[in-house]
Amino acid sequence: MERHEEWPRIGWCEAIDNGIRRFGHGVMWVNAVLVVVIIVQVVLRYGFGHGLVALEELEWHLYAVGIMFGISYAMVDDSHIRVDILHMRFSPRTKAKWEVFGILVFLLPFLWVVFHHSLAFVYDAWRVGEGSDAPSGLPWRWVIKAVIPLSIGLVGLATVTRLVRAVTFLVRSGRRG
Repeated sequence: MERHEEWPRIGWCEAIDNGIRRFGHGVMWVNAVLVVVIIVQVVLRYGFGHGLVALEELEWHLYAVGIMFGISYAMVDDSHIRVDILHMRFSPRTKAKWEVFGILVFLLPFLWVVFHHSLAFVYDAWRVGEGSDAPSGLPWRWVIKAVIPLSIGLVGLATVTRLVRAVTFLVRSGRRG
């Protein structure tokens, strides 16, 4: 995991990132609940021959919450996976330039499209009171669908702080060299 230690610390960016980290630490407990739900479901299904549809759906919902909100945490901690094998060979300025390029050309447009379209997706689910198709499934499917714009919004915030730091680094290092 590479952190951009040379990038400047900016007060409001640090505040946003720390808030996302704290939120991420709270959401991490969803994984502990998920493990308990899985164990209960396995015991019910294989021990007693009777699993519950609601528990199976809850597993998927908890998994979705952990993954979706975990993305913003990974962005803030710079622990996401990089596919660019050349990245480690670049100078700090070149890394920052590629970061700015990737954010502006790929990440922010993608986040906007997902966020924008997810709002109607959540609204429609809420409007019709969408629930599970299974008779004994979970109600209020709009609640889990609402995780999409919320988590993408957090990724957007993390992305903006990252962009501001990269641009600030480029401006400051450009003046020095």
